[in-house]
Amino acid sequence: MTYTALALICVPLALVLDRWVVRTRVTSTRDWWAAYAIIVFFQLLTNGWLTGRGIVLYSGDAIIGSGEITMLGDGRLFYAPVEDLMFGFGLVLCSCVAWTWLGRRRGTVEE
Repeated sequence: MTYTALALICVPLALVLDRWVVRTRVTSTRDWWAAYAIIVFFQLLTNGWLTGRGIVLYSGDAIIGSGEITMLGDGRLFYAPVEDLMFGFGLVLCSCVAWTWLGRRRGTVEE
């Protein structure tokens, strides 16, 4: 399975977890989107530095576009493959969902 296919699976799975499995609905809040905007900024900054300098390389067979390093276009945004943004979204969302769900459970148990 390619990096692209895994990334395309990751986003909907994280959304299903948030909306219907644990029902935290984190993505329906303004706080989530404001925090996520800050996270994406720093993700692009660090990922762009790592991929733009060739410290991290991707095979053109596994990502959208070629393996050539470009700032914009060819499946990249500020040097980062778009798949990295999809994975980042899924990972951050799952972390926030788990944090929220566990916090609610803990609050219920202690009451």
